[in-house]
Order: sequence, then C-alpha cells, then structure tokens
Amino acid sequence: MRKVAQLFIVLTMIVGLTPIKVNGQIESDELSVIVEVDGDPYQHKAYIEDHHPFVEVVEVYDTLLNAIAIKGNRQDIEEITLMEDIEKTYPVRTYHTTNVNTSIPFLKDPANQLDKPLAYNGEGVKVGVIDTGVDFHHPDLTSSYEGGYDLVDLDKEPMETLPEQGQPTLHGTHVSGIIAANGNMKGIAPEADLYGYRALGPGGMGTSVQVIAALERAVNDGMDVVNMSLGNSVNGPDWPTTVAVNKAIEKGVTVVIANGNAGPNNWTVGSPATSDKAISVGASTPPLTYPYLFDSFTDKKIPLQTLMDSVPWSLQRKYPIVYGGIGEKEINDAKGKIVLMKRGKIPFEEKARKAEEAGAIAVLIYNNEKGPFQGGLNDKGDEITIPVASLSKKDGEWLLEHMVQKNKWMATEYETTEDKMAQFSSRGPVTISWDIKPEIVAPGAAINSTVPGGYQELQGTSMAAPHVAGGAVLVKQAHPNWTPEQVKGALLTTAMPISDEKGNRYEPIDQGMGRMQIKKAIHTDTILHNPLLSLGKLTKLKEDVTYKLEIENVSDETKAYHFELPEQEKGLRWHFPKTFTIAAKQTKTVPITLEVTTSQRKKGLNQGWVTLRSDETSYELPYLFVNKEANFPRIMGFEFGLQAFSDGKYEYRLYLPGGAKGLTVDLYDAKTLQFKRTLLQLEELKKGLTEGVIEGRKVGDSGSYLANITIVTENGETYYQQVPVKIMSD
Repeated sequence: MRKVAQLFIVLTMIVGLTPIKVNGQIESDELSVIVEVDGDPYQHKAYIEDHHPFVEVVEVYDTLLNAIAIKGNRQDIEEITLMEDIEKTYPVRTYHTTNVNTSIPFLKDPANQLDKPLAYNGEGVKVGVIDTGVDFHHPDLTSSYEGGYDLVDLDKEPMETLPEQGQPTLHGTHVSGIIAANGNMKGIAPEADLYGYRALGPGGMGTSVQVIAALERAVNDGMDVVNMSLGNSVNGPDWPTTVAVNKAIEKGVTVVIANGNAGPNNWTVGSPATSDKAISVGASTPPLTYPYLFDSFTDKKIPLQTLMDSVPWSLQRKYPIVYGGIGEKEINDAKGKIVLMKRGKIPFEEKARKAEEAGAIAVLIYNNEKGPFQGGLNDKGDEITIPVASLSKKDGEWLLEHMVQKNKWMATEYETTEDKMAQFSSRGPVTISWDIKPEIVAPGAAINSTVPGGYQELQGTSMAAPHVAGGAVLVKQAHPNWTPEQVKGALLTTAMPISDEKGNRYEPIDQGMGRMQIKKAIHTDTILHNPLLSLGKLTKLKEDVTYKLEIENVSDETKAYHFELPEQEKGLRWHFPKTFTIAAKQTKTVPITLEVTTSQRKKGLNQGWVTLRSDETSYELPYLFVNKEANFPRIMGFEFGLQAFSDGKYEYRLYLPGGAKGLTVDLYDAKTLQFKRTLLQLEELKKGLTEGVIEGRKVGDSGSYLANITIVTENGETYYQQVPVKIMSD
C-alpha cells in the first residue's frame, strides 16, 4: 500500500514548520497538518494509528478530498511524510480574504422589489461561512451561531485569530454579520443557523487544501448554503478549489463566492469564483453619499475616497490647501486648512497625525503611481479626529499646481449614488472556458457589519458575496425543495442590470445579470438555468454557434415566451425560436443560434444583451464570444519555494491558460537588476497547471531575485511577467 501522499498544509496558525511562539515564548513543538493521500484515507488512518501511536488522526476527508488531518510533534510528522511512494495530487495555492447597514435595508426595501412584504428570515436554513473564523461571542451572532470547525488548529472552535496568536483577523465575523446577525444589527437572514469554518489563519492567509477541507466539512455537516469570500489570482476553470466547489454543488450545496478585488481590468476573476456551477458575485454600491472637491472657475471635480478607519469627510465650506510633502518634515501654516500629502515612505496614520497636530482640518493623500488607491489608517494610538481621504496621482498633482501653488481655496460638494459598479470589483471573463463572471452583483462598498469587539465598515466583493448568500438562504427557506441550480437560477433570472453615471449599461463581464433582487427571486415564476450566454471562442471566417437555454416554468399555469430581435449589428445575425409555450412545472431547452462573420467584428471580446419576454416580464440575457484571439493573461500564479520535508529540493508551479511552446525563467538581482542565471527552461507545455521540482544544487546561491518569466506561444508570440523570488537554504 502507498502509505501517505504529499504534505500540502502545514499549519497550526500558519507558521510553517517552526515551533509556535506565544508572547515571545515557545509554547509547543506540536504541529497540526492536513495530508493528501493516495488511495483509501481510512486505510492510511489505520496504518498511522498502528505504527505511529504518538500521532493523532483528527479528521478523515473522503468527499471532496482524499486526506487526513493529523497532530503530532515535528519529528513524527516528518517521519510520516518521508514514507515511500509519496505522490503529489494537488498543488498548494495561497488564498486570502478578498476585501450594513445601509445595504441590507436597501436590498429588502419593498420599493426596490415587490409590493409584497418579505416574509422570510432564514429560519431552518443552515449557512456555512468558510473564512477566517467567527467571533461566536459577539452579541449579534450568539443567537445565530450553531457551530463549525477550525481547519487551522483542527478543533471545534473556529474563533478568529487572536492578537497573541499572530496577526489578528476579523473578516469572517464581518461576513457572518451580513448574512445572519441578529441583535443590534440585523443581517439578510437573521434567523438562519450560522456555522463557521476557519480555513484562513493569521493575517487571513491559508492554502487550497485547507479551503477544500473546510468545504468538505461544510458539505458533511449538511449546509444548505456556503459563502466563500476568498480567492486567488488564478483565472482558470480547472484549479483544484474550483473543481471541489463544483463537487460540493453536485452534492446539494449552494455555494456563493466573491469575484475578487482586482478590478477594473478584465480577466481578474480568480479561483474558486471561476466555477461554472457556483454563484460568483461582484460588488456594486448601496445608496452612498460621496464627497468631492469642486472648483467652479475651472469646472474641476475631484472625487475623494475616505480611508478605512477615518472619520467621515463632512466639510461644508471652502478651505485653502497647503502641501505637506510625504510627511517627513513638520508642516507649517496648516491650521484650519486642508493638507495635501504624497503617498510614500511614511504610513498613512503618521501623515494624518502630523497634519492633525499642525492644526489641519483634513488630509488628502495622493498616489505616487498611476491611478487611485485604497488604504486604511490602522490607528493604534489616540483616535485621529480629522478626515483623511485618498486621491489619484493625476488629481493630486493638479491640486498642487492649481490650488496649492496659487493659494486658492476649494469647496467640498456631495453626490448621492446607488447601483454603480465598484471600481475594485474584479471583472471576467474566465480563460479557457470564456464564461461570463461575475454572474450577479450586490452591495460591497462601505458596508458596516460585526467585527470582534463591535462593528466596522469594510468594502470588497467579500462583502458583496454574503449579501447574495443571505439572499440564497431566503430563497431556500421559501422553496426548501429547490436544488442549488434552481436557487442560483432564481437569483440570476431576477437580477436587475445596472448602468453607469451616464446611463450606459455596464458590460456583461462587469456585472453579469445585474444586481440581486431578493423578493423577485423568491416569487419568480420562471427560472433560467443558464442565462449568461457564453458562446466560446470563434476562429473561422464565418461561424455559427448554438447555445441551448434551459427555461423552467415554476408557476401553476402554462406560460408563453418569445425573444425580441436585437438591433442589427454588422457581422452578427441571431436566430431565435418563434413564440413558444412551457406547461406548468415543466422545463424546456430552446436553441439560440448566432451567425458571426468574424472579419466584420472586432478581435477579442464581443459582448452585449438579448431580451426574452414572458407576458409583462422581460429578462435581459448577457452574451459573450471571443473573436479569434483575446488579450488574456498568459502567465498566472507563479510560485517557487522549498519543498516541504525535502533534502534541499525546490518546487515550482504556474498556470498557463493558453499553454506554451517554450518557457524560460531568468533570475536578476533584486537591487541591481543585473542578470544572474537561468533558473528554468521548459518546452511544449499544455494549457493549465505546470509544476515540477528542481534539485537544490541547480537552483544556485541564496538571495532575493526578480524572476523574469518568458513564454513563447504556438503562434510565436512572446509574453513576459516579473515576480519577486527569494532563494534560501533549507
């Protein structure tokens, strides 16, 4: 029998394979680890119990993962992992959190939904949160919390990481409150049964096997809905966590996943939100009032992004602006004025404190590189009492030239907005499968929710996903016999497409079907099971592609449907079925054919909308096809480091969405950028994951390097990526 396969997770509080320190003292040499095995995990459990009596087998995974969780001292654990026939089946990929009460009433407001009151509260539905844990002592969560599991410490108390254990966390508690808070704050589904699964340890970091093991535990615990506000940077449909999510859904669990915070660029959605079966969620805005600086003489409008933990920006009149540099020197003549500072070197809170001590009324920090930025004060001392906001580099330099240097004053004005896409929200599509992501959006900007010790405002698709998870809970309560496919279909079918400030509808890969409408999902009489029309990649001069749309009539009467002919577009010709009917409680698959003359269409992404109607209801269906070649990332997720428990060997892995004819990794000195050596050369690589092992003697000298990754495609095109790499002896 092959004894034990490759070790993938090494964790008691994510400290690798070193003894744990608490308050600077070594507490124990005991390790908690999850080991992936080849074959029957129960046989491995029996073998370890017979031959390694000092190692405790804590858990066996056999649903989504073949693995065992074990505890023991370092020497015993290392002995197990050095057995013969160790075989790697999954790579380890680092996951992280992807970072109410205006948003929750907004979603539940009858004016935004139907005239019927929302009669559901989540009672009897089990919802699991796979995250950093949950503060189950929080007064707003004690009545909802029913249990869970800690995949970091391998016990039944999935508490957030505490300060004495490492970098503390709060993310999972914030997510849990959006779903099921039931106290001073009310979540989307306050009466739901809440379970926490801690897969991410100190600093909100974890690995793929932890996430998969947590998902397996949630499946076996009978969760109806699972929220995963986490992800990585790999934009592909076949990463192990994505595959595991699909398996969980096949077993009857509705899984909701944050799309990521790497927007607004395309191709930024990461696994496991790349799952074709899960509900992938982007972030929109609830009703928010945004401040901006306005100069009437130049008609200049500068939007302000208040930093996290800052007091609100609430200035009501004109103020002069003075320049404070990057905060290294004392700021003169700042009393009663706004201080403009440049990002860099000095932490935001130190800049703000220096300006406050100089008598400033507010602080503006502009970026030191192109574009806007988000940040927080992380204030650990006395509270900073003046507002602090961020600006883009362009706007900061404009203020410096036109306001500061000319001693002019500037006014603050305010704008109320809602249902706009958050800039940070990751966009699709998914490489290889060309699926449209996100599929739905919900509020994810300026969301107030529970955290250990109180409440805090956070933003991100991490906050949007639990809104949708809560919505899925309510749909499941209203329709307890519905499958995950029906729950997802109802939420997507009834979503409302949203538009930008100019009234232009956001693209499908920005918003999917649009913003969630809970009540309409509960009361829908039609479910479109696959309403996002992903038509694939077209390479011929003229090509026909047929998409089969599955429509379910969940009402008690026969319903008629028809498609509206879209406006004629050059190079596109749609063929829809004529008006058709579907009997009560029946499902019908209808073909939609698109003829494309590729020479008349732009290369790359082509997307838009088609309309299906039934009675007075219209359904806006997004479509996408890739014409010939898309400008998607060719290299993702490069990792390089010492192989666990090896004799100085290194392992590497990266994801190649289009494969490669050749790949080279060259190392340059991180400081001088002088070429040092070639680390790796490979040829004829297939699409997807590429991984392997390098002997330590071939890696070369220790040090910090910049790895320049070069791939050459089958078409002879060359692509590059630079990644920092640290080489160190075992």
